[in-house]
Formats: sequence, structure tokens, C-alpha cells
Amino acid sequence: MKKKMIIIGAGAAGMMTAVKAADRYDVTIIEKNEKCGKKVFITGKGRCNVTNATDEETFLKNVISNPKFLYSSIYSYNQDQLMEDIESWGTRLKVERGNRAFPVSDHSSDIISAFTRQLSKKKVKVIYNTSVQDILTETDAVGDKTAVGVRLADNSKMMADVIVLATGGRSYPLTGSTGDGYGMVERLGISVNTPRPALVPLVTKESFVKELMGLSLKNVSVRLVAAKKDYPGLKKDKVLYQEMGEMLFTHFGVSGPLCLSASSYLSSFIAMQCEKDEELKVYFNENMSIKPVSLIVDLKPAMDEEMLDKRILRDFEEFHNRELRNSLGKLLPKSLIPVVISMSGISPDKKVNAISSDERRRLLKCFKEFTMTIIAFRGFEEAIITGGGISVKEINPQNMELKKVKNLRVAGEIIDVDALTGGFNLQIAWSTGYMAAE
Repeated sequence: MKKKMIIIGAGAAGMMTAVKAADRYDVTIIEKNEKCGKKVFITGKGRCNVTNATDEETFLKNVISNPKFLYSSIYSYNQDQLMEDIESWGTRLKVERGNRAFPVSDHSSDIISAFTRQLSKKKVKVIYNTSVQDILTETDAVGDKTAVGVRLADNSKMMADVIVLATGGRSYPLTGSTGDGYGMVERLGISVNTPRPALVPLVTKESFVKELMGLSLKNVSVRLVAAKKDYPGLKKDKVLYQEMGEMLFTHFGVSGPLCLSASSYLSSFIAMQCEKDEELKVYFNENMSIKPVSLIVDLKPAMDEEMLDKRILRDFEEFHNRELRNSLGKLLPKSLIPVVISMSGISPDKKVNAISSDERRRLLKCFKEFTMTIIAFRGFEEAIITGGGISVKEINPQNMELKKVKNLRVAGEIIDVDALTGGFNLQIAWSTGYMAAE
């Protein structure tokens, strides 16, 4: 007779655990929503970026928090194995720019269907619209805990030989990711590192972003810098992130691929600072606000200062009788021109043939160091993933079992592991789910 396994949560990690465990266990999934994969459904803007088809070493370089913890998971169940499985389950995949893998149909529902077909085929029982309140444990004579079942919202109990907690983090709470699992393990004495939004838009101090709302900048370079004066624990100013790509202005600040990636590095940095500064921790947890961090954008990274200066001079010569505000159209998007001129301190009505070399240098600096001040993160409602979670020190990476509670395993976003965009976070869910099933 098979042993019983209860999985709490039918997201990516929970479904994978169930599919892989069903040959050895009698598996029941308890899901608070009315269907499986509610969060998987909205990933990749509804297309579901199932994984990133790169090699394992490159994959782990894209993991921001605790990549070493994932060695066993990623090497035991890698991207190729996942893609082979999904295609063998009847859903064809394609690989696009940046090694991002999607279903050929561009419909996330096809990925969910592939998994639910397997759940049905393997006779996994799924109980919908049901919430788990607590994990039940027994304590032996020497004080060691063993998970034995769960207590449901109606106070009824379900018993099992193995419990897998796959409730997700706190991002996109409307999908059911409301952080329930954190409380369940904390009540068992398990350490949880404060959950925080990651891959999330950032709020700027500057109000001019409202004038730029909707403007997308491509092929720019951004640098995120924390100053020693604002973070006294630093020995010197620290570059938290630097990369080239695309960014987007919003009514509150910045977003887009570059800024979302920058936010995760910033989130990790702030978590470390909160450990040292209780005042900052309270401040951050209350409203997602932080001490200021500079976001420096190089609007023309393909040109060094000398090349850019020559280019500006060339345009000035062409438009020598025009006002400055009417002479930068070949270099900047229309909505960005008044903002850059304002930063430079030059009158927008000044004729370009009257602009001094000092003024031109100030203008050039605004091109190369277009600077904004980041003062907060947007909330979990807008975060793609959750940073923080169950400390990896509490987990055996070989089978995802909690070291302090025998037969209680964890998988997916509830663990303090997060990565950049591009399918990496979903692969972490698939791989940790696979390990929890072993």
C-alpha cells in the first residue's frame, strides 16, 4: 500500500511535485482556489515563460538569492528534462530570444492543461476551494517534530505520511499567493526571512516621471548606486546593478526589464541592510520605502563623452539658429527633451549658437548621467515574484525536507530563492517540486 502525501497548493511547484510523486505515493493536493495553476496562467503576460533553455551554470548565474542551494535541484531536474516532459505530455514548446521557452500556442492554459492531464492520469486527488490552517506535528521523547497531517479551515483534519508546502509567496495576492505558508512554518519554529517584493516597479522621488509616462527607452544603460552617506554600513558607494537594455517610465517611477531586474538586486540589498538596521526594517515593512538609492541612466551608451560631444556639436551646427528645445530631436524622444534641458539648467529658449562650452558639457552630462532617486518599491500586487521566505538553512536541498520537522517538505516560491526574469523562477518551482517528490 502506498504512503500518503498531501501537497498544499496547486501552483507550479505543487503540480510538479504531485506528478512526480504519484508513482510512489497516494497524492492529494489541497488548493484554496477553484482551479490549478492560477498564477501560472498569468505568467509571461499570459504566454507562460516555462523555463530558460540555457545551461545549468548560466542558469545559476541568473539566481540572485542563494543560488548554491539550488545546485541539487537544477542538476537533478534541469530545463531540458522539463521541456522533454511537457512535450511528451502533448504541449509543444518553442525557444525565443534570450533562451526563453514558451508553448507554441502562446497560451499558458496549454501548460496548465498538460499538468492537469497528468494529475488525472496518475489519479492525483485535488480538493479545491479549501484552505489549510495549520500543519499537524507529533513530538517524540527527545523533542523532534514529525509532520503527520493538516488542519483545514473548518477545523477538520487530514492525515498523511508526507506533507509538501507549496503555497507560493506574496506576489499577485489575487491569485491566492497571500503568504499563508509562512505563518504555518513559523508556528513550528522555522525561520522565515522577511518576504519582500522582487521583480517589481520602482518609485522615484522626481515628479517629472509623470510627464514621461509610457515612454520606453531602448539600448540604454542603467546603474543602481547606494551611497555610503545613506547606508553607513557601506565602506564606499556601492554599485548594486549595472546593465544595458530597455526601461519604461510610469506615473510613479520606472519599470521595464532593466528596472525590474534592478529591483531584485535592490530588494536583496535592502534585506541585508534591514538585518543591521531595525529602524529601516520597520520603515520598509510599513510602506515599502527605503533610504534613497540613485538610478543613473546613460541615454547614449554607444558613444563615449568625446563622441557624444562631437555629435551634439554637429546637430548644433545644423540647427544653429534654433532654440535649444527645438534642436535635440535627433538625439532624444520628444517628451524627454524638456526634462533633460531642465536638468542641464540651460534656458530652453537659448539659441544653440549662443550656448557656451561649459553649458554644452552640462548638457552632455545629463545624457550620460540622467539621474533619478529611488525611494520605494511598489507593492506585492505588482511584484512578479517574492524575495525572502523560508531560510535555506532550514531545508535539506536533497529532498526539500525541513531539518527541524521530519516529513515536512517545501517547494517553489515560499523558499528564500529568487532569480531574474526569463523563465528562471518557474524553473526553480519545477525543480524544487521535483526534489520534494523524490
